[in-house]
Amino acid sequence: MHGIQKTCVKLTSNVITRKMVSRNLCDLIRLRQICQYQTYTLCRTNRAPGHRSVQGFTKVWDDGPVSQKWSRSYYSSTKFLQCRQVRFYSAVSGKDANQQQTVATPQLLSKLFPQTAVDGTENEQQQEKKRKEEEEEKKEKESSWKRMKFGFVFFGFSVSAFCVYTVWVFGAPDRDAEGNIIMDEFMELPTFQQYFRRMWKSMTYYQKMIQEPSREKLLPDPLKYPYVQPPYTLVLEMKDVLVHPDWTYQTGWRFKKRPGVDKFLETLAANYEIVVFTADQGMTVFPILDALDPRGYIMYRLVRDATHFVDGHHVKNLDNLNRDLSKVIVVDWDPNSTKLHPENTLNIPRWTGNDDDAGLYDLMALLVTIATTEVDDVREVMTYYKSFENPLVKFRENQRLLAEQMAEREHEEKQRNLPTVQRWRPSFLGGGAR
Repeated sequence: MHGIQKTCVKLTSNVITRKMVSRNLCDLIRLRQICQYQTYTLCRTNRAPGHRSVQGFTKVWDDGPVSQKWSRSYYSSTKFLQCRQVRFYSAVSGKDANQQQTVATPQLLSKLFPQTAVDGTENEQQQEKKRKEEEEEKKEKESSWKRMKFGFVFFGFSVSAFCVYTVWVFGAPDRDAEGNIIMDEFMELPTFQQYFRRMWKSMTYYQKMIQEPSREKLLPDPLKYPYVQPPYTLVLEMKDVLVHPDWTYQTGWRFKKRPGVDKFLETLAANYEIVVFTADQGMTVFPILDALDPRGYIMYRLVRDATHFVDGHHVKNLDNLNRDLSKVIVVDWDPNSTKLHPENTLNIPRWTGNDDDAGLYDLMALLVTIATTEVDDVREVMTYYKSFENPLVKFRENQRLLAEQMAEREHEEKQRNLPTVQRWRPSFLGGGAR
């Protein structure tokens, strides 16, 4: 009995499974045929309103034994659905019909297969979101292009207004204290040319003020008898030669005096006309020199307005010093600042603020030696020391060798002046000269 029941259950389950498979297969075939031949259905329906022929559908679906078997059942089971679709498509045509056809297909899928309705809704939401993003991006591009055009227009208007203002201000003729126009060489030209020529002249003038010294003679003429004019001129850089700038959050800018600077200025003032020539501004240099040299050993002070601006550097042009260059010595650590006259320059190492520095003492010894030996052309001495990396070290070595030679000569002279008996006097500790 139990065996019979198990067999019946298996037969029943097989029958149910076959029915479900047949039903799903039928739904799949219906969906495929609807998607492929709905256009033909539209044409057949529009040919005669209200006419629905079973033969026309049977003809279309008649492509094999399977379709013949399911044609009538398909017509009977989907009659209502097809009628609604035919009515819908009969109301549109052309591009609108294609769009409605694309929209109707997911609806038919959701009706035949309810389990896909959620996916279709999510797909529509994603498409709608994508469409909105594209529209927003398009609007943003349009607004950015409008802002860019407005910016170009505003920039062009600003440049034009600035050019007109520049021509009007710099091209206007000069006036005296009473407001009367001062005649110049451009008065006979047309108005536009007058303003343009005057503007160009003003621009050239300001360019020369930046690139060239403020005056042709940086120093006055040499003193004449009975006044005493030092035989040599010493041009010193202030920063990192005499003082070193230092900056901190607590104190701001401070300038440290180099060791031996007081003795250096006092010693050289007797034989040299000391001039400080720097590329810094006068408002910075003058207070520092007032504190550094209270006795006035520095005779002249030259700042940035006395330099030439060449290739991005403020260069010291010695031709404007109004002095004989064979008697001029420039002491600096930057070769770019004296590149117009390298033969007059003594390039020394840059002082970094260390307290154990003795560079000014060696420099003082060198300059005193030049003054006491009365060198005719200092450029020969400067050219010799220019070949060494550190001229002061080389001079110190030469001084040591010279001192040894002088000591040896003095010893030889003393030996010559002594009698022969004293020179070769025997000693209990061993014979030898005394």
